Amino acid sequence: MQIVLAEDHVLLREGLVRLLTEAGHEVVATAGTAPELVERVEDGIRAGLDLLVVTDVRMPPGMSDDGLRAAVRLRRAHPGLGVLVLSQYVEESYARDLLAGGTGGTGYLLKDRIQDLAELQDAVIRIAAGGTVIDPEVIAQLMVRSAASPLDRLTAREREVLELMAQGRANAAIGRELVVTSGAVEKHISSIFAKLDLAPSPDDHRRVLAVIAWLAGRGRGRAS
Repeated sequence: MQIVLAEDHVLLREGLVRLLTEAGHEVVATAGTAPELVERVEDGIRAGLDLLVVTDVRMPPGMSDDGLRAAVRLRRAHPGLGVLVLSQYVEESYARDLLAGGTGGTGYLLKDRIQDLAELQDAVIRIAAGGTVIDPEVIAQLMVRSAASPLDRLTAREREVLELMAQGRANAAIGRELVVTSGAVEKHISSIFAKLDLAPSPDDHRRVLAVIAWLAGRGRGRAS
């Protein structure tokens, strides 16, 4: 996998380059600011590279959500672009914005998670394959839902399945985690889709839409 890495802290950036290289990936460019990230990715795409972006949320020049906004901008221009966002803290709006646009794989991990090479490697592989990876600590906070949310229709088991879906797990992996058959997992997922009013469509990825509905419900709860 060819990666563009954006991180303004030099030591952390070099550490990530080393980890990604050890995992067998090629870091083709690095950036220390959000505008540099956009420039590096656009250059790589023009050169015909198959890119995946790994970026911090807080980046210069604004040191707020500049890295995220650059990633969202790039996904709007290139919907199939895979993006892994790293953050020091749980920022729910960032996860919602990231999942809402594009068709490529997406991920949101806390920086503590990337100290584990296996975790980082697994996330990159899943995102490159079009999957969604969200840090379990982020998921735990997002499970606090508003009373009016359609997510209240879900059973405890269905919420467990949805949590694992949000981590990017395939049905077989969900079955192993919950010690149920693949058929049972499929039934739970079908029930989740029905309760969230997600009808089959050739244009939509219902697994991702289920996670987006979950995050949107959480956002309404905070605003009320």
